[in-house]
Amino acid sequence: MRVYCAEDYNRASRIAANLISAQIIMKPDCVLGLATGSTPIGTYEELIRRYEQGDLDFSKVHSINLDEYRGLSPENDQSYRYFMNRHLFDSVNIDKKNTFVPDGLEPDQEKACRDYEETIRAHGGIDLQILGLGHNGHIGFNEPGGVFEKQTHCVTLTENTREANARFFASMDEVPTEAYTMGIGSIMQAKKIVVIVSGESKKEIVKKAFLGPITPEVPASVLQLHHDVTLVGDKAALSDFPR
Repeated sequence: MRVYCAEDYNRASRIAANLISAQIIMKPDCVLGLATGSTPIGTYEELIRRYEQGDLDFSKVHSINLDEYRGLSPENDQSYRYFMNRHLFDSVNIDKKNTFVPDGLEPDQEKACRDYEETIRAHGGIDLQILGLGHNGHIGFNEPGGVFEKQTHCVTLTENTREANARFFASMDEVPTEAYTMGIGSIMQAKKIVVIVSGESKKEIVKKAFLGPITPEVPASVLQLHHDVTLVGDKAALSDFPR
């Protein structure tokens, strides 16, 4: 595992953008696994800036997102499809037909999950997967539990995760209780993984995930078994991580 410790969030975002930019330049038709949430926004802003400067071309890139709330339409301003359009897709020359997010409106859970796994397979897998890290160690919406879920599945969100996301909604009652998410097995099949962390509140879970035992109680701990993981964080998030 490689670790980049940046002075602050903005510099960490630039490092993460460097890694993604290199992937796009080396393989213009690459498949990017994308994440949502507040942490990667700075990285996406940096990618947009580089596109506007003429340094990046997204025209052949495909993207496959980690997850989507069950029950939200793509037009809902809290859906992850809406998030990706707002924070990246609308500002670069990516073909939206080549961008994939789980279908939050598919009522048949098994079909929604099966179809998404087929999307991943049909595109030859993910070249570079971007991940954030939840305070309880979740990646995507893979919550702590008794087993590592292998493939895309529908998950009931924990109260802690719903509370963490409540700031984006008008009230707690509006926060969805379920989501479709790539499984741990799907994530681990990515050729490269970049984990972005920021803030002092993440320092304990960073230590548990990357230096503690591998356990489904800390889903991100499984990343210790991946052959090509890069951890990018600011000094606050990595303050308990050995240099």
